[in-house]
Amino acid sequence: SDEVLHDHFPGFPLMPGALIIEAAAQLAGFLLEVGQPAGEGGRVRRAVLIQVDKAKFRDRAGPGDQLELGASLVSRLETAAQVRAEVNAGGRRIAEVDLTFSLQRVDEEAIHEQRRRLYRLWTSDLELPVPIL
Repeated sequence: SDEVLHDHFPGFPLMPGALIIEAAAQLAGFLLEVGQPAGEGGRVRRAVLIQVDKAKFRDRAGPGDQLELGASLVSRLETAAQVRAEVNAGGRRIAEVDLTFSLQRVDEEAIHEQRRRLYRLWTSDLELPVPIL
């Protein structure tokens, strides 16, 4: 019943690859942002996706599939990071992708508040070891 599946493709619905990569990038950005200490003056660096590499789609995801996303840090510098993401559904590997992020200092409080709201929503059922910045 997901709206995105109605047109992609009629009679053969499947989850668009771009949305699968976007979900993986959102998770990876979350991992990077909550896994870093606040910088000087309490300023937080936000993860900005700058490169998608080695994206491979191994199987399709369609109606009724629940995507399980995983992300692991490959390397990290002060201003950049690489993350490997994997997407599974029902024990099947759907996709894998390498993502590169620029870690940017952001001085706009509206962006920080938006991120905090999203992260509270995404983690409402979890006990996090670190506060959300």
